[in-house]
Amino acid sequence: MQFLSDNAARVHPAVWAAMQAADAPDTPYDGDALSARLDQAFSALFGRPCAALWAATGTAANCLALAPLVPPHGAVVCHREAHIEIDEGGAPGFFLHGAKLILAEGEGAKLTPATLAAALDPIRRDVHQVQPQALSLTQASEYGRAYSPGELAALCDVADARGLRVHVDGARFANAAAHLGCSPAEACAADRIAALSFGFVKNGGMSAEAMVFFDPVLADVVRYRRKRAGHLQSKGRFLAAQILALLEGDLWLENARAANAAAQELAAACAGRLLHPVEANELFVRFSAAERAALRAQGFTFYDWGEGAARLVTAWNSAPADVAALARAIAAL
Repeated sequence: MQFLSDNAARVHPAVWAAMQAADAPDTPYDGDALSARLDQAFSALFGRPCAALWAATGTAANCLALAPLVPPHGAVVCHREAHIEIDEGGAPGFFLHGAKLILAEGEGAKLTPATLAAALDPIRRDVHQVQPQALSLTQASEYGRAYSPGELAALCDVADARGLRVHVDGARFANAAAHLGCSPAEACAADRIAALSFGFVKNGGMSAEAMVFFDPVLADVVRYRRKRAGHLQSKGRFLAAQILALLEGDLWLENARAANAAAQELAAACAGRLLHPVEANELFVRFSAAERAALRAQGFTFYDWGEGAARLVTAWNSAPADVAALARAIAAL
């Protein structure tokens, strides 16, 4: 009974069907008919003109989306526990040709205007110090916390005042949007940001993420950077097919709601054990070593998360019986 990661979830049947339907001759790379539909599909979703490109991994999507925002001598401001700092294996430095990450604080892996200012204020405006050029926010955060539209607006105000362009790491954007219950545009401040990495692999996709640029000129730059980085796949129609299948009929949102509902069922069983409010599909829970061993002995898999804690992750296809069994097991500890 798997609660390790939504990366391990099954591929949604609609995605398999779309990939099978795409298995016909077409123009290679991103010149196919399906890839050509991405701009229109995302423009309709966000209610504003945008340009969208596919990538095969979240690491590539994040770093390629940031690349046109930051010169090699610049920096990206992000949370100290942001994925681009903790879990990208140095990829931002590679894709951004040495640009630096400036780390800021914030409870629940969320930045605030005050913590953002605290990271920026000590930087002198001279050539002896790296100058910040972009702000990267994670929606939902590394601890499954969602930024409200008001919180995003406040951070964008600081970014605008400091001359920073904003990128949103949306590996679990669908889960954040489902929790917030607002429009996709409001869930990422589409009218204020430059780029969004829209995650699909964790939410029913197989091997496709989207880079959505609300300044379409940026997409023209990233097309060249994507090729140079070795991420221009020759059969791009299969990536586009996955994305379009999940956008169709808001399947991406339906899947996220299912994952979030499973997480809420577990949260109810965890009572006072929760380390963070559950606002997406991740739970961070206090368990002793003996309790973790007892749960694993019953067949549940999950990651330890530091001393005395564990991370549980639900997915679009978390079996109701497995979720109920884990809830009972936690309640019985």
